[in-house]
Amino acid sequence: MSQILNLSHYWVFVLLLMIGFYAVLTRTNLVKKLLGLAIFQSAVFLLFISMGKIDGGTAPIILNDDWSQTFSSPLPQVLILTAIVVGISTLALGLAIVVRIKEAYGRIDDIDASSSEN
Repeated sequence: MSQILNLSHYWVFVLLLMIGFYAVLTRTNLVKKLLGLAIFQSAVFLLFISMGKIDGGTAPIILNDDWSQTFSSPLPQVLILTAIVVGISTLALGLAIVVRIKEAYGRIDDIDASSSEN
């Protein structure tokens, strides 16, 4: 039971990933689809950050020439910070496109092939 609790961040990752994926697949509203993508992306961020954690690891700052310490890699945090900036700008662009779709067509729902009028 303690092993399951120790891996709770992976369960949260799976839960967020499935919620985001479900929202993208089932919702017809484009804003809700974009929010689903943002939730999906947050789950991936959580996975990368949790994988970068080392038990007993410290920040990679050497204070007294003690090279025997275990250091945590700063690379996952750097990658996730970059991904957050890219994700926010992509979400903003997607929302701007949804606004233009609303102005042009008067609705922000997906139009599937069966409901098109040809």
